[in-house]
Amino acid sequence: MKQSIIRCIFVSTCLFGYVFHGYGQEKKTAFNHVALSVYDLKKSASFYEEVLQLDTIPEPFKIGKHKWFKIGPGLSLHLVNDAPEITEHRRNTHICFSVASIDEFVGRLNEFGVAYYNVQQERGKVGVRVDGVKQLYIQDPDGYWIEINDERIGR
Repeated sequence: MKQSIIRCIFVSTCLFGYVFHGYGQEKKTAFNHVALSVYDLKKSASFYEEVLQLDTIPEPFKIGKHKWFKIGPGLSLHLVNDAPEITEHRRNTHICFSVASIDEFVGRLNEFGVAYYNVQQERGKVGVRVDGVKQLYIQDPDGYWIEINDERIGR
């Protein structure tokens, strides 16, 4: 009986450690969020909500300078209203989102009047990568480049 109790405690301790292992910071660096400095928070937030259809998540500051969006499990995009002006950004510095259908997404871009480009910077054209993934590039209201593709990673 005493051995059974000891065995049960040992197994429970091992399971407890295994279950809660993922809750602590791992030794490796893990991606958490990306923050973008924006000029007009309302305009930028509307773009990410309506055009990209990202879900908002609560932000802790509640001072009217931030808007947070869920971009994946445990990952977020933070818009921070502190850009003194809109500046030019290079396309190779971009964030990327995958969608189920490029054609449906292009329809939404057309609905909102958002210009899109292929990798050769041809307006209104969708490109196809060498691996068969369709892709296009758009810019948010602050000129940040965003790649949209139909890659199926993790789905």
